Amino acid sequence: MSLFDHPRVEPLAATLRPEGFGDFFGQGHLTAEGSLLRRSIENDCFSSIIFTGPPGTGKTSLASIISKHTEADFIALSAIDSSVSEVRKAVKAADEARKFSGRKTVLFVDEIHRFNKAQQDSLLKDIENGTVRFIGATTHNPGFYLTPALCSRSLIFTLKPLEASAVKSLLEAKMTKIMKALEAELQFDEEGLKFLSENCEGDARRALTVIELAVKTAQSDKIGLEELRECLQVKSYKYDADAHYNAASAFIKSMRGSDPDAAVYWLAYMLEAGEDIRFIARRIMIFASEDVGNADPRALQLAVSASQAVDIVGMPEARIILSQAVTYCATAPKSNAAYKAVNLALEDVKNQRSQVIPMHLRDPRSSGYNPEEGDYVYPHNSKEAYVKQEYIGVESKYYQPVERGYETKIKERMDYWQSLRGEDDREESS
Repeated sequence: MSLFDHPRVEPLAATLRPEGFGDFFGQGHLTAEGSLLRRSIENDCFSSIIFTGPPGTGKTSLASIISKHTEADFIALSAIDSSVSEVRKAVKAADEARKFSGRKTVLFVDEIHRFNKAQQDSLLKDIENGTVRFIGATTHNPGFYLTPALCSRSLIFTLKPLEASAVKSLLEAKMTKIMKALEAELQFDEEGLKFLSENCEGDARRALTVIELAVKTAQSDKIGLEELRECLQVKSYKYDADAHYNAASAFIKSMRGSDPDAAVYWLAYMLEAGEDIRFIARRIMIFASEDVGNADPRALQLAVSASQAVDIVGMPEARIILSQAVTYCATAPKSNAAYKAVNLALEDVKNQRSQVIPMHLRDPRSSGYNPEEGDYVYPHNSKEAYVKQEYIGVESKYYQPVERGYETKIKERMDYWQSLRGEDDREESS
């Protein structure tokens, strides 16, 4: 059997598109009896729907099911290659169908985020007057990529990557139809289907594409783990803007939670997805100050060294350096006291009257300096290198070290200075 024995043009995923909710796999949170989406469809009361979620999770299939369930004409466009004139042509056809036959039309626009603001807004009038029942699909966050006007007129449903069990159930249930569509009689072993279901990243379309390639290139009547592994090749990652920030968030929060295993996993995930190693290094440096701080001052030193090292070394060895920095920061004692201190101070600077710099702290060469209003006392001339001296002019407390790691010693030192200040106060009062 060779590739040339199969002149099929339509992808297998399109051929096997589900006819109804009964053979739609996954997304139970949306398709279950009594769910908002099911009620909206069964009661035929929606005007605009937006499906958002990763590739291969069923957005187009759901749109097709909706059109069949509501007995409506179905016009499918892709925002990648469709112009405003094509949209207007579709709307005109929908308007004529409504006037002459009373039939409704579902206008489905895939990758709707590819339309600019003007193109998206051009749909609003026809959605509102009922010319079309609009369904848009996007892999991006609608709040960022779609206009507020379109979002406000739409029910927005989020599809999730399919669980491995859902993908496996889909493949097993559709196997007879797959073989018929491909005009083949082959068998897939359990181990191979399990591997594919777990490694297609929740993308049913990708799983079916791999199955199709495996069948077309089969050298025997049985396809197993090795054949599917070869056809899958490199795992695909959905690593768009949302995934970038979500992965970074999980990475930081795992370090903050002192879980080195989770932190290293998300590090590996970002590296495998092609994340910029300098971005990762910058996040570690920020974390070392924000979340470790003076509880272990060496964390920042190590993070800075790691950032310099990965810039010099590059991948793949940079992964080792990053792993060292990540595991150190994840297991270091934690304190956000320095982070909180500067934020509290900034809040006062922004919202309160600026403090006048005390005369004894000013540069003697500056204009307006008057030594008669107070002399600066050099702390190193005292036994403790500490003197009671006003440095801000008002009572304030920004830096409050925690009793963890090295900050325990810092707190002890600050408490000791406070006790010296108290002794000075008592001596002055006497």
